[in-house]
Amino acid sequence: QVQLVESGGGAVQAGGSLRLSCAASGRTFISYTMGWFHQAPGKYREFVAVQTWSGSDTYYADSVKGRFIISRDNAKTTAYLQMSSLKPEDTAIYYCAADARWRGTAARISGGYAYWGQGTQVTVSS
Repeated sequence: QVQLVESGGGAVQAGGSLRLSCAASGRTFISYTMGWFHQAPGKYREFVAVQTWSGSDTYYADSVKGRFIISRDNAKTTAYLQMSSLKPEDTAIYYCAADARWRGTAARISGGYAYWGQGTQVTVSS
């Protein structure tokens, strides 16, 4: 079992930055694929970024490429999402997710993740 707890959300102005953290319990974290998704009011949960356990493969949604960076510290069993040049359209609840498998480009699909955090709100004002 893996438990995930996000933190680092908040309210910022457009152009600002935030770093989200996802603290994971369990010694198997090191072998898990870690993903980030977001969900805006009235919308489906959408893919943001994903990274393999080793960091060797990373995918980003087109909307965040060049602005967001996903990373992880396996020693601290924590994943991160560094968000820069934030836009009002980035406003959403951000969730981290974990799964034992690496499914390549299919890792962009939220349904394939076994574990989810509770989410953290990010609000970007213009």
